[in-house]
Amino acid sequence: MSVSQTRHNIAYVMGICCVAALGGLLLGYDSSVISGAIEPLSHHYQLSPAETGWAVSNVIIGCVVGCLIAGQIADRYGRKKTLLVTALLFVASVAGTALAPEFEIFVLFRMIGGLGIGMASVVSPVYIAEVAPKDYRGRAMTMHMICCVGGQVLVLLTNYLIVRDATPAWLNDAGWRWMLGSAFVPCLLFFLFISFIPESPRWNVMAGHDDRALKTLTRISSAAHAENVLREIKTSLRSETHATHANERLRFNKRTLIFLVIGVGLALFNQLTGINVIQYFGPSLLRNVTGSMEEAMFMTIWLAVMQFVGVIVGMALIDRVGRTRLLSVGSWGAALCLILTFISFYSGMKGVASVIGLFGFMFIFGATWAQVVWTVIGEIFPTRLRAAGMGFSISAMWTANFLVSQSFPMMNENPWLTAHFGGGFPLLIFAVCCLISWWFVRKYLPETKGVALENMERLVLGHFALTRRKEAPPVVQPDEKTS
Repeated sequence: MSVSQTRHNIAYVMGICCVAALGGLLLGYDSSVISGAIEPLSHHYQLSPAETGWAVSNVIIGCVVGCLIAGQIADRYGRKKTLLVTALLFVASVAGTALAPEFEIFVLFRMIGGLGIGMASVVSPVYIAEVAPKDYRGRAMTMHMICCVGGQVLVLLTNYLIVRDATPAWLNDAGWRWMLGSAFVPCLLFFLFISFIPESPRWNVMAGHDDRALKTLTRISSAAHAENVLREIKTSLRSETHATHANERLRFNKRTLIFLVIGVGLALFNQLTGINVIQYFGPSLLRNVTGSMEEAMFMTIWLAVMQFVGVIVGMALIDRVGRTRLLSVGSWGAALCLILTFISFYSGMKGVASVIGLFGFMFIFGATWAQVVWTVIGEIFPTRLRAAGMGFSISAMWTANFLVSQSFPMMNENPWLTAHFGGGFPLLIFAVCCLISWWFVRKYLPETKGVALENMERLVLGHFALTRRKEAPPVVQPDEKTS
């Protein structure tokens, strides 16, 4: 049987990728659980606007640290063991934040949760990218975002059910603790399921465990195809090792910078769309046009549902349309929707009509930037740089997240900005950032659809040669010989 005719065990691939993607579910759960808990929590601890922003954004400090150490831990001990550590950190964080007697203790355990989120946001996509066949890699990587958005929908629904029949006094005293504690169940499931997935075959090869790698690759496809892929991985790693140690330090650093420009740039623009303002502060933002917290939370649920629908649509398109085209469409679509929402806020429009633009934004973001960024960052780095490079890129994402989430409460509650822009000033800033992201994608990102991981470095370096020196780059076609 020829390699091109190989039938992959897609059910098995999607199963193990789904388990790894549960780290994304907890990421989504955490990003949205605070949206419902933040106001009663602020009343409980008597927080100032700056402290309220800190209660939301302090988790990102842990995320940044987690991203920076995840690569080293994953490269040394393996992707699977690192995911198990993240699950334990999640469990500790849920218990600590839900039971915290003081605000300082709440902050400490939320940072611990951030450490787990940061590590999972790096290792989960890396694992999925390394086990998925190239023709299904985009769809497999989308599992991470499906779980992430699914976690958001789940927790928003949970928050709404808790708030619906509750009194303000109970919410301020204990309701927010139930919201935070509800994450215990998915944390436990994540820990249990990880025990049953195999280690990444590419990490096993790096660690010298060729027999284990071959066993996993054979489960993914046929024995003949597995042998071929194993040879390709070993050849690629030998080449990468030689390039690293062949007295080419300066050249190697330049190459690394090229990959980091792409990874960090995409990560930053993912946050500068303003997505996490909607996820973290959705009820607070929407209350400007709805008038009640209950109605605002109900609308927030449907915003998350629209993003989930968008992710499903994007999953069907990513391996057909390609990464760069989806991102370009997403940049323009998100900008137009944000401008429409800004006009609604500025004109003082109330009710559902005022947030139609936000519904469109969530759908477009879900289909494009929500998932494509994670896919590209997970696949574009060479194997020797993948874990560390993704860690650095995602740490930049969390840093931008911190700056945006820390500054939003102050902008949203600024009397002058509210009087002149109707609470829509941040949306205008995010729209401009979306337009800049289109330029970045067009200039710096090559199309990675259908390209084997072992050929990714040549593709990227060739693209940069074209954009900088007008030279014809080496053409990298989808490889029929590697997964």
